[in-house]
Amino acid sequence: MTTPRPCREDERAAIFAIINAGAEAYRGVIPADRWHEPYMPMSELERELVAGVAFWGYEENGALLGVMGIQKVQDVNLIRHAYVLPESQRKGVGAALLKHLQRRSTRRMLVGTWAAAQWAIRFYECHGFERVTPARKTELLKTYWNIPERQIETSVVLANPPDA
Repeated sequence: MTTPRPCREDERAAIFAIINAGAEAYRGVIPADRWHEPYMPMSELERELVAGVAFWGYEENGALLGVMGIQKVQDVNLIRHAYVLPESQRKGVGAALLKHLQRRSTRRMLVGTWAAAQWAIRFYECHGFERVTPARKTELLKTYWNIPERQIETSVVLANPPDA
């Protein structure tokens, strides 16, 4: 059995590759003006790390198969950049990473994802997250994330525990 572990400094290239391979699922699904190549440039990954996103990885036979970031922002933990290599998807990698981070967290957890990414929404709902109302979504995205207005318009937020 493989246990998620913190990603190392020397694994940035692997994190970058996993994010961009996994993000291919969004191509043609999310609004075209939100897609770019690569989906996450290395400079953006570097900014996310500086901003405090800590990546955890799922490793098997010496190779990272998936990554998931967690970021403490004010009074919550944000799940950030959760991606699994396409050939390793639907094999429990993402679930293992999320469950691990949920067990470690003592704070409310929030995740933002594209409204069109129904598979991602279902994944988080299966793990105890609930979608917040559209008005609450906008409030949360503006409070805890630093994203463009267009991304706010085309995203959803899920919370665990759910909004009171």
